[in-house]
Amino acid sequence: MSNKTRRQFITQLAGVAALGIGATSCAMSKRISPTGNNSMGGFFEISLAEWSLHKALFANKMTNLDFPGIAKQQYGISVVEYVNQFFKDKAKDTTYLNELLKRCKDNGVKNHLIMIDGEGNLGNLDNAKRLQAVENHYKWVDAAKYLGCRTIRVNAAGEGSAEDVKKAAVEGIGRLGEYAAKEDINVIVENHGGYSSNGEWITSVMKNINRPNVGVLPDFNNFCIKRSGRNCAEVYDKYKGVSEMLPFAKGASAKTLEFDANGNCVETDYYKMLKILKDYGFHGYIGIEYEGEKLSEDEGVRKTKALLEKVAASLA
Repeated sequence: MSNKTRRQFITQLAGVAALGIGATSCAMSKRISPTGNNSMGGFFEISLAEWSLHKALFANKMTNLDFPGIAKQQYGISVVEYVNQFFKDKAKDTTYLNELLKRCKDNGVKNHLIMIDGEGNLGNLDNAKRLQAVENHYKWVDAAKYLGCRTIRVNAAGEGSAEDVKKAAVEGIGRLGEYAAKEDINVIVENHGGYSSNGEWITSVMKNINRPNVGVLPDFNNFCIKRSGRNCAEVYDKYKGVSEMLPFAKGASAKTLEFDANGNCVETDYYKMLKILKDYGFHGYIGIEYEGEKLSEDEGVRKTKALLEKVAASLA
């Protein structure tokens, strides 16, 4: 985005705020601490990750514009987390973004973050490709600012040795964090497989970047370091990994796949996991991210929400 275009974009943002479209429930979300009436167990609030509904989105049964209304009307969730691939070409489209803001305002929904994929590897060892990846993310920082989000979620991917990719990720994510800081936007990294699913590795990246607006988004069930076909050949202890990531966490992802007859998550002990968060002193949003195959997306979201509410009540 050129300086001229960027000035126009920010000017339009100011105009939208003046009209009151984004200055209420959406644009103010970054200043709201999740400690109000929706607070669970006194230390977190539930948000909904758009990926929970990815099958419906890919099948064109709903659109990204529908997402805020569905989150609120169907699930009673007032905080949302977008996935950029569902509005991939709209990052600079202010007409589209204004309509999305209007849907938020109409439903009393706060925009929390945008999950960014497909814009290049921020841990690429090739300097030119890494810089291009960083610059590819700039438009999403600007879109997050426009939508009133507090955060963008990125990946620390790269090919090479653990040490070389770490050095590249520190440079790439750090550079992006510097840009995002100018707009008061957080840049957070999720454990998304490979080195990033190693708690010690990802926290080392954070320590080396050492920026207040750069952190992590611990996913409760995404700690596969190495795969063999469709199977995980090397897994990192999820409870250890989340514990290590918490000092840098600016949110968390409640991944669920399967449930037992009592409504508990089969692959993750949510009582143990949420107690780790509470004992540490975590305060923030925990986003529902259902990714199972046995239940419908609707059932999966509802069961995950019920589980979070049940466990929170036991920890209150």
